[in-house]
Amino acid sequence: MRGHMRYRDLDHLIKEAGAELLAGPIAMVLVEDDVEVDTTLRHHQQAGFKSVLALMPPSFDLPRDLQETVLRVDYNTSDEGALTRAVNRLIPAVPGQWIYYCYNAEYLFHPFCETRNIVELLAFHAEERRDALLAYVIDLYALDLQANPHAVSLDEAHLDRSGYYALARSDPANNGHPKERQLDFFGGLRWRFEEHVPPESRKIDRIPLFKAKPGLELRPDHTFNDEEYNTYACKWHHNITTAVCSFRTAKALKSNPGSRYDISSFKWHNSEPFEWHSRQLLDLGLMEPGQWF
Repeated sequence: MRGHMRYRDLDHLIKEAGAELLAGPIAMVLVEDDVEVDTTLRHHQQAGFKSVLALMPPSFDLPRDLQETVLRVDYNTSDEGALTRAVNRLIPAVPGQWIYYCYNAEYLFHPFCETRNIVELLAFHAEERRDALLAYVIDLYALDLQANPHAVSLDEAHLDRSGYYALARSDPANNGHPKERQLDFFGGLRWRFEEHVPPESRKIDRIPLFKAKPGLELRPDHTFNDEEYNTYACKWHHNITTAVCSFRTAKALKSNPGSRYDISSFKWHNSEPFEWHSRQLLDLGLMEPGQWF
């Protein structure tokens, strides 16, 4: 991979970095602020992604090792719809390639990720004729908000061990009947502090891993225009699901003026330390191994 390669925009990346983009799977990280940028990028490199893209403001710095191994793209990440627009620009450039997307201070976990990498996971998932992989966004948060005013601490990260639920996803095109093999999932900080979260942002399900194909588009609610991509399982049995462990909601609740002073702690009786291990997420039912053992 070319050292110190920096791209002025996504079009420049797609034009100049063809070989790197074809050596997928690709992880695209949208950097919204300077919190845990390097740990996010390194986590996804270590997960086995062949190419890691960092879409970030030009003023931000990267450590030298990441400058040489990450495809950096200058990008205005504060624009409305910045993530959706970036994903939809990349999709037609890499048909047949697996793409993952997330924000900084978000960390992908999959079943048995300590011993099996993302390439192995996607090979198995593809053998099951699946082109997309569901994740639940699991909120992480620091307990001591005096010491960690942004609510971010890798060493003291906590999550909710319960309080998650699913509702049928209605289909407006079919008289509001439930969509087949699709559910809306809720829980975590967005559920506990829902008065501070707009209704359209309360879901915690996301399709962050998917195979690009012509005509595919990501919608603002983290679903796709191909309904099969939005299903949690095939028709025959359960499939693998993953978890995106994320400080993003905690950060937002502690930085937005409307909620900052109303929240003195995220701790409740169902908080437990996050162990940074897939076994904990599997034991809590926050991801599913499917047929992969």
